[in-house]
Formats: sequence, C-alpha cells, structure tokens
Amino acid sequence: MATHTPVRLPCPQAPGSDFARLSRDVAEAGLMRRRPGYYTVRITAVAALYAGGWTAFALVGSNWWSLAIATFLAVVFGQVALLAHDVAHRQVFRLRKASERFGRIAGNAGIGMGYGWWQDKHTRHHANPNHETLDPDLIPDVLVWSQRQARAAKGLPRLIGRSQACLFFPLLTLEGFNLHVMGVKSLAKRSMRNRAQEGTLLFAHFGLYLSALFLVLPPGMAIAFLAVHQCLFGIYLGSIFAPNHKGMPILTGGDRPDFLHRQVLTSRNVRGGRFTDVALGGLNHQIEHHLFPSMPTPQLRLACPIVRRYCKELDIPYTETGLVASYRQALKSLHEAGAPIRDARHQA
Repeated sequence: MATHTPVRLPCPQAPGSDFARLSRDVAEAGLMRRRPGYYTVRITAVAALYAGGWTAFALVGSNWWSLAIATFLAVVFGQVALLAHDVAHRQVFRLRKASERFGRIAGNAGIGMGYGWWQDKHTRHHANPNHETLDPDLIPDVLVWSQRQARAAKGLPRLIGRSQACLFFPLLTLEGFNLHVMGVKSLAKRSMRNRAQEGTLLFAHFGLYLSALFLVLPPGMAIAFLAVHQCLFGIYLGSIFAPNHKGMPILTGGDRPDFLHRQVLTSRNVRGGRFTDVALGGLNHQIEHHLFPSMPTPQLRLACPIVRRYCKELDIPYTETGLVASYRQALKSLHEAGAPIRDARHQA
C-alpha cells in the first residue's frame, strides 16, 4: 500500500484504555515533570545568539559577508520558532497567560510569525494528524498529499502536483514568507484572540527588520540579505517538520482510531544523537511528542524505549528511520500522490 493512500485503521474495542496504561508508565518514570533549568539555559542561549547575530550584522555593515550572518540568523530564527512551539504546548510555563505572552514575544515580535494563528492551526493538527480533511497541514493549497486530492486538484496544486516531489525543497524557500503572510491574514478574523496585540507585535517586527536592513545595507545588498535569510529560514523550518508525518498513512472520512493508534501510526521518529535533538528541536521524537505534547523536549528521548516497548507489546507499528531516509520516504509519497495528475496529462 502506498503511504500516501488514505487508509482505514483498526480501532481497539476499548478506546483510550491502552493509552491510559502507557501514560501511567511514563508519568511514573518522572518524564512529565517540568524542566525549568533546561528551558532557562535554552531560552538564554537562543536569546544570546539572536542578539549576537544582529550585533554582528550591525558591526559587519555594508559588506557581502553580511550574507553569512543572514545564514546564521536563519538557523537562529528556526530555533526561536522551536521555542515558540514548546511554549505553545505548555512545556515551559505552567500558566496559559505566561505561555501566550512569551509565545507572542518570540513568535510575533521575534521572527514575524503570527503566534495565535499558528497555535490554532497546530492544535488542530495534533488532534487529527495526517487526516485528509481534518489536519490543516494536509490542505492541498499548493501541494497534494493523496491521490484523492490529486484527482480533484485544480489551479496551482494541479500545475505543481505532477512534479511536486522535485519541487518540494525549492518550494520550502517560500515557507518563511508564507508564515508572515498567514500571520497578517489571520488578523482579519474576528475569532482571533488579542488581535491588537498580535498585530502590533507583528508589524513592529516587520518595521524593525526592514529598517535595519535598509539603513545598514545598500538596497541591492539588503534585498539579497532578505532573500537569503528568509529562504534559508523556510528551508530549515520545512526540513524540521517534513520528516514527521509526510509519507505516513493518511486517514480519511470516518477513519478515526483511538488516540494511541492515531498518533503512533501517523508519526515517524528520526534516529540521531544529541545534535539531531538540537537541530530538530526534539521533534525527531515525533511519536512521543504526539502522545505527550506537554512533555519537555529533553525527556522525549527518555520516553522512546518505554513507548517503543509498549507498541511492540500491542503489535502497533513504531516507525523509526534515519533523517535522509525520512526525506526519501516523504518525497516518494509526494511523487506517488501526484500520479493521477501525470496520468491525466499523458492521456490528454
């Protein structure tokens, strides 16, 4: 069965009971406890790198070496986004108000990402990962994720769909810009909470960012810095999230297994050491993150043996690959999803 094909998965007779036992085991191992020391060090380090990057930008000034700083800041922006992700899942602060305050500072003011818009979208993703109609990450706005979507595709998704596997990484260069645009568009929604604060911080970021670029650099160099910085930021973000679910089974219609099966069967872990944990923000332990979203990042690795052993006991497939293999599977899935578009073109 191709991994992009919507599937119907078995649902245990006692929904939630299997997860309750796993949850108890994880809690008894102390893996749900908060890690204030870890997050204090991590937030301080990322803030120092952020400030250091912009200080270096000002010191280097009108010089093409500023593009090296743009590359560095692309990685730093990605790390800020990962911190905002952890905060949104209440891994850092116990109170919601503190989490939202920090999230808006990091997301809106720090990197120009609409925190409220992203949090809503990401929460819906966690509730229904890889569901063809319920997961917002599977909406065919540019790419198609299943052959069903490909057959119904029109406009840009149909144009891109036949070659989307080849275009995937080049398209990620636009992801940083897309985050900015979607954050601004979300401000028009009356349902958005704290719109004034979100908008003020978002436009403050844009104003300061563009002012810094065009005051320090000549126009051509400023545009080059912006392009390098935002394109690499988009590639980095996309490279973090692409291995997690792409190429895994897609649910459709009424397919909604119990929580444990739903999260494990649609997620993929990426093997690696501490560097991989830092580079991917712990999201390489995607199965554990989806099962326990509020578990602090450094404890996800410790939860893996417990979850892996439990899944083996229940005969639930636990998918784990290397990073390159995960990208290969994701690209293969995209290629297979676009098959109906290519077939229709050949038949025309």
